[in-house]
Amino acid sequence: MKRINWVLIVLVLIGFVIGRFIGTYFDGTFLNYGQNFGLSSPVELNLGFIILTFGLEFNITIASVIGVIIAFVVYRFIR
Repeated sequence: MKRINWVLIVLVLIGFVIGRFIGTYFDGTFLNYGQNFGLSSPVELNLGFIILTFGLEFNITIASVIGVIIAFVVYRFIR
């Protein structure tokens, strides 16, 4: 089984976060254009003694995609 490269995963997550920040900073430009993926309302599982609520939503913008591409470039340089 292949080894998981945690540095790449962390860099991609950082790229998403920084890209999203840049997208909200330049609100009204093409960088903030994107799409939402996921559950629009959370799913509840009532087991009687505990209630579990599941929800996940991704907001992918052009700025976050650019951030991920920059994260891959940085990874290639540090590897």
